[in-house]
This record gives sequence, C-alpha cells and structure tokens, in this order.
Amino acid sequence: MTSDSDTAYTIQYLDQLRTDAEKELKSIHDEAGAEQFRIKYLGKKGIIRSLLKSIPNVPEDQRKEFGALSNKLRSDIEEQFNAAPWRSAEKADHRIPLDPGLPGYPFPRGSLHALMQIRNEIRDIFLSMGFTTAYGPEVESDFYNFEALNTPEYHPARDMQDTFYISDKMLLRTQTSPVQIRVMEKQKPPIRSIMPGRVYRNEEISSRSYCLFHQIEGLYVDENVSFADLKGTLLAFSRRFFDEKTKLKIRPSFFPFTEPSVEIDVECFLCKGSGCSICKKTGWLEVLGAGMVHPNVFKSAGVDSEKYTGFAFGIGIERIALLKFGIEDIRLFYENDLRFLKQF
Repeated sequence: MTSDSDTAYTIQYLDQLRTDAEKELKSIHDEAGAEQFRIKYLGKKGIIRSLLKSIPNVPEDQRKEFGALSNKLRSDIEEQFNAAPWRSAEKADHRIPLDPGLPGYPFPRGSLHALMQIRNEIRDIFLSMGFTTAYGPEVESDFYNFEALNTPEYHPARDMQDTFYISDKMLLRTQTSPVQIRVMEKQKPPIRSIMPGRVYRNEEISSRSYCLFHQIEGLYVDENVSFADLKGTLLAFSRRFFDEKTKLKIRPSFFPFTEPSVEIDVECFLCKGSGCSICKKTGWLEVLGAGMVHPNVFKSAGVDSEKYTGFAFGIGIERIALLKFGIEDIRLFYENDLRFLKQF
C-alpha cells in the first residue's frame, strides 16, 4: 500500500481498503493479532483515521459521496472488529460457570451500637419481670414535661434541667417521665411499664455530660404498692444486670414527681467496693433515681391516689454504659468512630 502522500483517495480505493481490512479480520486468532489490526486500521494514526482527515483534499464534486462512504467504512470495520468470532470465544473461555450450590457473596454486617446493647439488656430484664414497653414523642408540651409532673411554672426544680424550648409551650423533652403521664391517662391500674427513649438538655458538653442522652423510665401503679416493692424490684434488676452478689445502697434525694425520693447506688463492679478511679474511690456507683409517685402526679393523670400507690424510677443508659464498659468520656458514643464502636 502506498504512503499517505502518494495515495489517490478515490471510491475505488475505499473498496480496496474494505476488502483488505475484512480479509485481515478473518485471519485474526488471538489478542495480539487483534491489537495489531486495531493499531493499523482504527488507531489514532491508523489508515481509516488518516482517510477521514483527507476528506477536505478530495475534489469537491466527489467529496460528499467520499465522506459518506468513508464514515460507513469506519463504522463497518469497527462493528466487525468488535463482533469478531475470536473475541466471543475468548470471553466464553473466561466465563465462570454458575454453581447454585455455592454461598452468596458476603456483605459486611453492622452491629448494634453500644448504647442500644445496654438499652436492650435493661429492657429485656424488666420485660421478664412483667413490665411492658411504652413510647412517647421527643417534642413534648410544657404540660407533660413539667406541669403534670408536679413542676409548675416558676417552680425552682425547673432549674435542675436546662431545657431546649421550641416555643413558649413546646420543648424537647428533658426526661422520659412525660410518657408515664400519657400511659396513666390511657390505661387504668394496674400499670407496670418501662419507657425507653432519647432526651435533651441544654448542658455544656464534656466528658461526663452531653446535650442528649438516653433514659429508661419505669412505672408501677397498683393497690398497696409500697417502698419495699420499689427496693425489691431495683435490687433484682441490679443483681441481674451487674452481678448476683451486687450490693445496693439507697440514699435520700429530691425529685418533684416522687415523694419520698431516693437515688440508688450499686457496689462498684470493678473494684468490688474497695475504691477505684471509676467510682472516685467511694466504692459505689450512682445508677438511677427513684421514688414513690407523688399524689399530685396521680391527680394530673386522673388516677385516684386514695386507692392506688406506685413507684417510678429512671435509669441513664449512658451512665450505665460508661460504668459497665469502663469508658471515661461520654462523647465517644456520639463521634461515630468505627475504631471505637467495633469494640462492642
């Protein structure tokens, strides 16, 4: 074949080029031969690319027909090259046979967050003790979050909780206690229920506090419920959750919605009461607040306080998780660092 400078680009030349290319296509038997063909005819410096560049040099009366035939030649050669029999055979040789007996491709599996693991463990213990589960909205009214819980406007106990207000009467709940009111409004005693959920407080973020956290509240209302029932229930929970020999200490405290009110400490399960950095050398860990339901709370929920008594308690899930896992910074639970979360 002559060089580009000597080539007479005519219709007859296109016919001869097609014949030569199709003949060479039929002689290809492997990938090396195919690559040589591609470079020669279809490459950037190949014969067909040079042919297309020469269209402006063709006499004007032949240029239109010559251009159309040149483009058709290129598309035909490319189509035949891509559909060559040797390429189909090569692909078929490399196909993996289907075996329906093989297991599927593995996919990475996630796991429950450490806080959810603790929540579920606490929940399951109380469910086994006959409690049911109830939920309520996180955006709550001032009535359910404060007033119905014996904390009216200007009550000093409101200063115990820095609140995220949405409007004058709507807020992000600071506790899951409002769910207790909603349960008592809808259900007549006996009531035995726990209320897991997320709560919000406008607190400074530090290693020991965060602007949101999780609680599990509990409520038991029936005739002749006593403080002994409260103590027995929480002691049974502590021994199942921590250790069979766990010691329990009850300290007086104050909550506007319970009277009397107490806080519950358990013997440090790390040092067994001898004192360590986790329990601040006291040998005890505060785990929850509790008390007998205040008559004013019963009144707000429409429960006859002359006939029924009850107790309530609240457990901070983050506090329990920090203690059980020996973690010193609550912020680690919310940073979504897989290096941390995969430990659980």
